[in-house]
Amino acid sequence: MSRLIIDTDPGVDDAFALALAARSPEVDLLAVTTVFGNVGLEHTTRNALRVLALLGREDVPVGVGAARPLVHATPLEATAVHGDDGLSGRSALLPERSRGVEPEDAVALMARLITESPEPVTLVPIGPLTNIAALLAAHPGVKSNIDRVVIMGGGLTGGNVTAAAEFNLWCDPEAAHRVLVTEDVPTVLVPTDLTYQCAVDGDWLNRLAASGPLGAALEPLTEVYRAHYRQILGYDGTVIHDAVAVAEAIRPGILRTTPIPVHVDTAFGPRRGGLLADRRLIAPLADPGFRTVEVAVETDVEALRAFLFDRLT
Repeated sequence: MSRLIIDTDPGVDDAFALALAARSPEVDLLAVTTVFGNVGLEHTTRNALRVLALLGREDVPVGVGAARPLVHATPLEATAVHGDDGLSGRSALLPERSRGVEPEDAVALMARLITESPEPVTLVPIGPLTNIAALLAAHPGVKSNIDRVVIMGGGLTGGNVTAAAEFNLWCDPEAAHRVLVTEDVPTVLVPTDLTYQCAVDGDWLNRLAASGPLGAALEPLTEVYRAHYRQILGYDGTVIHDAVAVAEAIRPGILRTTPIPVHVDTAFGPRRGGLLADRRLIAPLADPGFRTVEVAVETDVEALRAFLFDRLT
């Protein structure tokens, strides 16, 4: 059984990712921790609680994490993509959870659960990496009981919030650099190059809505998100980025990975927050500014969509 902690900034695709983990019988969901990102921390925390309530998961503790980046303020939120509340203005339609947030903050909660776990834990950060950077800096001893860190973020060929940077890394480049480049924990990076390939179309979403109570609750949350991606994709559909990363955390190997040296740009300029991947077949010199991580590059797209649909229905 996979023991997971999901660090998240819900967010429409985060809601799908949480549902995927919560409805997978082979997953022991130890905790959900929240971070700023798609919307502010108050919204992301409330959304996490309400999505877990929808899923009937009162048992899962929720820890509140960082409200801002480690160093420099983030210029904007993704409300144009996710709606003002992060869930297309529909968060109030979700049930309230009777269990609130834990007295421990996100970092303390993660540190305790990882330390106490009898088996290694997989961390699944699907938002900015602020909480994970703080955890690894303040509690380096937990690394021995982390199986791997499966990150949704980055783009090998460019970004989505700037020409160079993907949103999660751009929100806190210093934290992303710490986790991806400085640390030595086994890491899988799931970039937007792959998640865009796994986009689902309107028919998939409509079938999800008709599949039962969970699908009927999730699909309306996509309204603003779906309209945004209709412009990008050129057809009625959407990209559930974070669910692709959670699928890999649940079923290792559902995505094909390859080792690639990566670097995160923390300088101020047009490449800030961008991922630089060294894809040369032969590198004459080892660059100390890079670390080799497993990067997801391919999957059986139809099989992945079927896996997501099966678990969400």
